[in-house]
Amino acid sequence: MTASGTTEASSLLTLHDGDTLHVCQDGPREAPVLLLIHGSASSARSWDALVPLLTAPGAHRVVRVDLLGHGGSDKPDDGRYAIPDQARRVGEVLDRLGAGRAVVVGHSSGGVTATALAEERPGLVSAVVLVNTGPSLGAFIATGSGAAGPAQWPPGDEQIRHFASTGFSRPGYRVPDTLLGEVRAMTLHSFTATMQATRAYLEERALPERLAVPGKPLLVLFGEDDRRWRSSSAADYHAVPGARVELLPGLGHSPILEDPPRVAGPLLDFAAFHG
Repeated sequence: MTASGTTEASSLLTLHDGDTLHVCQDGPREAPVLLLIHGSASSARSWDALVPLLTAPGAHRVVRVDLLGHGGSDKPDDGRYAIPDQARRVGEVLDRLGAGRAVVVGHSSGGVTATALAEERPGLVSAVVLVNTGPSLGAFIATGSGAAGPAQWPPGDEQIRHFASTGFSRPGYRVPDTLLGEVRAMTLHSFTATMQATRAYLEERALPERLAVPGKPLLVLFGEDDRRWRSSSAADYHAVPGARVELLPGLGHSPILEDPPRVAGPLLDFAAFHG
């Protein structure tokens, strides 16, 4: 921690169930909290380019968690990857950090965990931000051979790039090298089990229906050129009273990587009002 009270820390937290999660913190401890939850086959590092925009000039305390099965967190070969369990762990992280209420931001399937956190621990969530999170399975766009993931494990760089290519707005976008290692660091079981857990949660009930119950303020940002989820499906979130939905022209499934400032602007405005 710096003399100003700013945290720039990476740590491992062992939770009550024995699982260990990797947690990153940036920004002043006394500032309003933004909790950032990454998507499938990714990690807290997917937010690296966005974090400086959210913490300067000391505007927020940003907490990032590698969900179980990802990044520097444990990757058990068992069935502990259900979305409500992931949300419970994230809630325990906030408790252990003494972070209090947070604006919870999820990218892609990270928005599914964010939704579950609002359901399971509404007292911890002041507002929800979803970035390119499909509202239901009906919004999914079949993407051919890359949709099921790499054909072998561990995958090579080009296999990962092929799998990840639909995560961006334009063919030929080069996936950052730092994120290739995040996929290779997963086990085949954690890769498939976390994907299946997201699908099971969406099959049970669509996200707008879920989010309408806790009634938290909701901002939905959606890259208009998403090649994994129909961007028109973002309108489904208007079923949540007061939801604000913004399409981002020229961006695809991963605006947090493609154009961080275009995500930071509306996110910061929303968080300033609801944080």
